[in-house]
Amino acid sequence: MFSRCSPDVLQTFSRRSPDVLQMFSRCSSDFLQMFSRCSPDVLQTFSRCSPDVRLSARVVTSGEVDLRPSLLLQPPLMKDEKVDLSLKPLPPPPVIISSPAASWIKASGEEPVSAEMSFLSVLLPPTGLLLLLLLSFMSSVDGSESSVPHPISCVTRGADLTEDGVVLLCPPDCTQGGGSVFGTGVYASVSSVCGAAVHRGVLGPSGGPVRIHKLQGRHNYMSSYTHGIQSQPLSQWSASFRLTKPVNVPLELTSVTSTTALPAAERPVKKPQKKPSVKKALTGGNKDCQIDIAMLIDSSNNIGQRRFNLQKNFVVKLVSMLRVGPTGPHVGLIQASDSPQIEFLLTNYTQPKELTFAIKEVSYLGGNTNTGKAIMQAAETFFLQENGGRRGHPRVMMVLLDGWPSDDLEQAALLARESGINVFLVSVAKPVPEELAMVRDKDFMKKAVCKDNGFFSYLIPGWFTTTKHVRPLSQRLCSLDALLCSKTCYNSVNIGFLIDGSSSVGEGNFQLVLDFLVGITRSFEVSDVGARVGAVQFTYEQRLEFGLFDHHDKEEAITALKRIRYMSGGTSTGEAISYTTNKLFRRTGPGRNFLIVVTDGQSYDDVRHPALEAQKQGITIYSVGVAWAPLDDLRAMSSEPKEGHTLFTRDFTGLTEFIPLIVRGICRDFTESN
Repeated sequence: MFSRCSPDVLQTFSRRSPDVLQMFSRCSSDFLQMFSRCSPDVLQTFSRCSPDVRLSARVVTSGEVDLRPSLLLQPPLMKDEKVDLSLKPLPPPPVIISSPAASWIKASGEEPVSAEMSFLSVLLPPTGLLLLLLLSFMSSVDGSESSVPHPISCVTRGADLTEDGVVLLCPPDCTQGGGSVFGTGVYASVSSVCGAAVHRGVLGPSGGPVRIHKLQGRHNYMSSYTHGIQSQPLSQWSASFRLTKPVNVPLELTSVTSTTALPAAERPVKKPQKKPSVKKALTGGNKDCQIDIAMLIDSSNNIGQRRFNLQKNFVVKLVSMLRVGPTGPHVGLIQASDSPQIEFLLTNYTQPKELTFAIKEVSYLGGNTNTGKAIMQAAETFFLQENGGRRGHPRVMMVLLDGWPSDDLEQAALLARESGINVFLVSVAKPVPEELAMVRDKDFMKKAVCKDNGFFSYLIPGWFTTTKHVRPLSQRLCSLDALLCSKTCYNSVNIGFLIDGSSSVGEGNFQLVLDFLVGITRSFEVSDVGARVGAVQFTYEQRLEFGLFDHHDKEEAITALKRIRYMSGGTSTGEAISYTTNKLFRRTGPGRNFLIVVTDGQSYDDVRHPALEAQKQGITIYSVGVAWAPLDDLRAMSSEPKEGHTLFTRDFTGLTEFIPLIVRGICRDFTESN
């Protein structure tokens, strides 16, 4: 409405200072003409003011109060200057203009006035009345901006919100571990809303309310570093948003009382606040392929612009087949050229459509095929947790080559293998003679891949035949058991604890045993795709406390261990070993199963035969004896070599010293058998 007023009027209203009266007193004689250029809709705005303002307007227009507009429009008084306050006849009324405002101000028995004068009568009452009207008007404007903030998380993106202009409540500390931000001032809708708000300076690190304004997509989102957040560039995106700090936003619903109640018919109906709806994730991803993948594509002079585009199309088809999602595979992308260039990290895009768009947006670089340099950088930083790497998840680097690399891969590949990264090398088309003469190492494929067994290298005859290779390559990438370079003892073993709960142990010592087992558990990466832990307690009887597949992370497993209740009874260790072999390890394969037996006395049954049967099924046994446990029984249970798998201490407090010995022993055994 006010956009059709003169700029002077807008500037006057924008100040909202306590000196509003003085501002009006300094207005020029053209003051009336400025307001006469406003549309009639402005008058309707004042019709929604409080009842006090309505009443004041009626009093003013009825002639009961001398407005003295000529006095109010005079310049400011000089020192010792006096003003004539005597009443003088009012000027004759101007010509009446038919408008909604005239009928609004008209009271019973009164004549309507012109739109200009009726509007002026509202704006120029005596001093106190003028201030009341302005404050009422400003509060109505502020009230239109206020709304109850809707809480969101640090990773909520603009694309996740369906409504425009809503107020959102950001949590604190979104500068640490929040989502990515793309752009400066105007942000791509794939950006974190709270991260963008901090980057813009609308919010501080402590969080708070922010208003989102949706915009159309644009080109060339610029990167910058401000307020502790680094935004990233983006060549284009389909939608954008900007952020402002809302005015007078309550943190909870409040009510405002009025001095004069409106009749029931005139009371505005307060509509309930509608919370902005947040889109649910389109897909969770392939849970059978929970891996982190770094796609390293060729952007050198060898490939050229045309084949570079074919390469991107191949990668798009491959990630579509992988079924990327928050609980499935995560994909990031790096370009190999003179210097490696990271295009996006593992958690920047976890939905297929967004990821596809981002891949298609990648621009061709040119330059040499320095694949070794790119592998080196990716191995050092790409899979770090702060860059989106997930603990306990297999790491895969798929390297696409058009021809042969320009630099040496041996040292880079060695670093990748030692970092637990499975390097797949996909070579498309054979090198031309000119390339062959420049290659430093013709055996680069054997040295670059995770293991030279044919599984980690893949040859494609040409870029026009890549489609039929998408499915078999995706199946290789998702073959978790074959990803040898990610298989370390810390994320691949199954550990069973066989706990003596006999009467000779006692309640206090039993807690020391549990603390010992918790210490071992903390050394491994327990997860659905990593290490697993289970426990059995025994006396004459056996009790499965929890299985290998019952708990999905380390903290769950540790909590379950701490909650084990002491049984008390006799000691039948041999029968307990047989029970554990059949119940705890029945769903697992050989080569990764370890059983740690903790006992403080002699078994009433034979332990040798059950232990041999367990070892035949691929279970490595560590026997830990305390106090009165006979050394012969301990050695009979333990795996070969006996010296490395048999431990003994006189007191339960000495168990903690065995934690590093057992962890190193498990890693040694795992490495030798795999």
